[in-house]
Amino acid sequence: MLKKLLSAKKGVMFLSIVVFVGVIFLVRSFLVQKEVFIPKPPTYLRINLPEHAYHDEKAACFAWVKSANIFTLKTVSTDNKGQCAQEIDLGPINGTLYLFYKSFDTKDSLAQLINISNDFIDDHKIKADRIDFQQIIDPKRRVFGTFFTLKGNVATNYQFYLTDSTSHFMRGEVLLNCKPNYDSLRPSLEYLKVDLLYFVNSLQWKEN
Repeated sequence: MLKKLLSAKKGVMFLSIVVFVGVIFLVRSFLVQKEVFIPKPPTYLRINLPEHAYHDEKAACFAWVKSANIFTLKTVSTDNKGQCAQEIDLGPINGTLYLFYKSFDTKDSLAQLINISNDFIDDHKIKADRIDFQQIIDPKRRVFGTFFTLKGNVATNYQFYLTDSTSHFMRGEVLLNCKPNYDSLRPSLEYLKVDLLYFVNSLQWKEN
């Protein structure tokens, strides 16, 4: 009988200890504030780019422009058919602006050149999230055209074409030396767009 009482007493004590420990953990869980993890907002690479600055530049075979100081005119290729190709190094942006110039003498030729330029834009529609455009109309300089902004992981984020509508036509295309990643490249692309728009809006055709 005594053994049974002692055994029962030990059982009650063990149960009491278990309950007591459980209460302690329960109270502790309410008193101790759990750390809350808040996801960080998306960030982009910080690139130290200089203030926008420009200088007068004779851009090879087709025109005078005000070029960004970070731009460097490189290879020029011309032929006797009124055609010219010009490379412009984009400096810290790590890419190249390719310019293609052609002289023409009929309205039919201009329409064909514009259609070809639009075809180059269409080639990127599949991967582009969005394509915006700005019309360039300056009768005083005789410069007319369209500047395209292609958003998304595309091979080229900026293209444009310019013409005087009678004899000059020029198309531009930007290619960066890296894998397309629009989110991480956005700060550099936004910086570059300022310089490109200044470039096209300062262009003046070279008279032959």
